[in-house]
Amino acid sequence: MTHAPQTFRALIGGALVAMAGIAPLSAHAMDIKLGHVLAPSHSWNKAAEGFAAEVKEKTAGRVNFVLFPSGQLGNEKTMLEGLQIGSQGAAIIGSGSLQPIEPKFGVVELPYTWSSSQQAYKAFDGELGEALAKLADKKNLTIISWWENGFRHVTNNRGPVAKPADLNGLKTRVTPDKMRLDTFTALGANPAPLAFGELYSALQQKVFDAQENPLSIIYTSSFFEVQKYLSLTGHVWGPANLIVSKPVWNRISADDKKVVQAAADKWRDAQRKMITDGDQQFVAQLKEKGMQVNEVDKTAFAAAVQPVWKTYSVTYGPELMAIVQKYREAQ
Repeated sequence: MTHAPQTFRALIGGALVAMAGIAPLSAHAMDIKLGHVLAPSHSWNKAAEGFAAEVKEKTAGRVNFVLFPSGQLGNEKTMLEGLQIGSQGAAIIGSGSLQPIEPKFGVVELPYTWSSSQQAYKAFDGELGEALAKLADKKNLTIISWWENGFRHVTNNRGPVAKPADLNGLKTRVTPDKMRLDTFTALGANPAPLAFGELYSALQQKVFDAQENPLSIIYTSSFFEVQKYLSLTGHVWGPANLIVSKPVWNRISADDKKVVQAAADKWRDAQRKMITDGDQQFVAQLKEKGMQVNEVDKTAFAAAVQPVWKTYSVTYGPELMAIVQKYREAQ
């Protein structure tokens, strides 16, 4: 019996030593909530899973991104507010959604800017992306990398859209930003904004006749169940951002930031490839689901939206517009 306290103290001492050995890891571990509004099957989420796993492994668990897809942390507006004050750590957000906090982000929404995805990649991985990242930084947002949504197309229940006149009077849901509203007004449609999370039911209930989104979202969100016609308008190439709240980013060590950045670049490229490889497949799958698919006269559409370019060039200023034109003219 006299030896029991000594044995007990030895056990406790050993446990404390063991705990001391793991304490530094847990003390520096960061669980960072990473939210987005798209389905778990979308390329955003698949790439984010790879990104999060790689960062966790290569930082030995010090930086741990925890995924919340399908709007679990709120819509993009709500998440942006959280990122700005540091109550949410990270998000993948369509770049156009940053317009309410920085109007110049609307430049990404100019219709018929890019003739190919590769042309857009060069701009956003180059001077255009750098210029916009500096604007975001002033709003407490650290843009880690530029992902994508791909080219946006129109679906509806009235009939094929081959020329702008086919949109006349069509009640069309668009993203909640003035640029998109003005674009579809110029094309002759009757556009109105609506949060993405409400879109499927609004189409199902015929509150809207039409909507516009990339092929990946049209498919993964099952819009083929509530829309008959898909017209390949390709009116906007939509970038997206992997964003970390600046207060959260500042808490990550310099070495771990390098790991996060390298992983973000790697999975940016992977996510883009998923979009590019998936587009032809999505067209075939949407046809299988019963959608009627048609090409459009893009020259006529581009001509119809020229007034939008003239109006918004003033908003975005000569410096930003010069960068856009530089990359636009470089084929």
